[in-house]
Amino acid sequence: MSSVLERTPLHDEHAKLGGKLVPFAGFEMPVQYPSGITAEHRAVREAAGLFDVSHMGEFIVRGPQALDLVQRVTVNDAAQSEVGQAQYSAMCLESGGIVDDLLVYRYADRYMLVVNASNLEKDWAWVNSHAAGLDVELENVSDTTALLALQGPAAREILAPLVDVGLDGVTYYRFTEGKVAGVPATIAGTGYTGEDGFELYVASADAVGVWRTLLQAGKGAGLVPVGLGARDSLRLEMGYPLYGNELDAEHTPLEAGLAWITKLDKSDFVGRDALLAQKKEGIRRRLVGLVLGERAFPRHGYGILADGEPVGVVTSGTVSPSLGIGIAMGYVPAQRAAPGTKLHVDARGRALDAVVTRPPFYTQGSIRR
Repeated sequence: MSSVLERTPLHDEHAKLGGKLVPFAGFEMPVQYPSGITAEHRAVREAAGLFDVSHMGEFIVRGPQALDLVQRVTVNDAAQSEVGQAQYSAMCLESGGIVDDLLVYRYADRYMLVVNASNLEKDWAWVNSHAAGLDVELENVSDTTALLALQGPAAREILAPLVDVGLDGVTYYRFTEGKVAGVPATIAGTGYTGEDGFELYVASADAVGVWRTLLQAGKGAGLVPVGLGARDSLRLEMGYPLYGNELDAEHTPLEAGLAWITKLDKSDFVGRDALLAQKKEGIRRRLVGLVLGERAFPRHGYGILADGEPVGVVTSGTVSPSLGIGIAMGYVPAQRAAPGTKLHVDARGRALDAVVTRPPFYTQGSIRR
């Protein structure tokens, strides 16, 4: 694999805005802008933020057996999705371990799978390996597709004058096709922040124009560009898992708290037998949320303790900008996973009080379900 970092179509825009560019999932991406992560985080909670997430991967699945393939490789029941609906799902190994989490969009004539940038090549090979014998056509459109996320309580009022379709029907996990700033787009009510907002899929060639138009249109409403740092703190306040932290090949959806998307009673899918066996035997470890009793930073990799003994490891942690206290996620034995259970986080030899708490940690978001 090449060590040269890729760039999204908006790379030069980030540089002009003073974005601090860092390596992420094989791309050079902005982690923050001069205002800082906390200011960007608060802008999304109180007004609006604009994210470049064009590093994500997009696969198109067409053909008479497109649904059969999607059903084979994902754990959720794509047959239950209507045209214009997006679905959160995951792909699993035969062992039940997670290949990736993803979004599945159902169009009238095709499906679109949106996967994590860090897994793009692996996921493309995985989906193709399970398409054998099916009458399907697969297309990787990642390089020609840009993705912008407009998130926050003011997102709707900012976007409405710039589109040629009504947004009333674009609610949580619904989408439509139309034009944004005069160019074709998929306008989706999805996001990773816990706030109302949209993800906008446009051609890579149109990305700069849409980005600039949105920033100009949102100036009066408090819209700011937002980097990966605030994206991470926003998703963590909601308890949303991140592949490579909470999700990986060593953990199953049932352990990760994703039983709600894992439809074991649908037609056969990769990993189903292992997941059925795990459910029957009992889940031995579970992903939990942790709230600290102070303003301390529970960093990734810190140990989780019970009665002074190690029982787990922090997978993600931060000081919540909205709540002012430390929050974290991590796997612990099932018998330690009940909300209210008292544990400790080992912060380099200092035992920080922590309580198991069911996410979301932050519950005041503007998301419209």
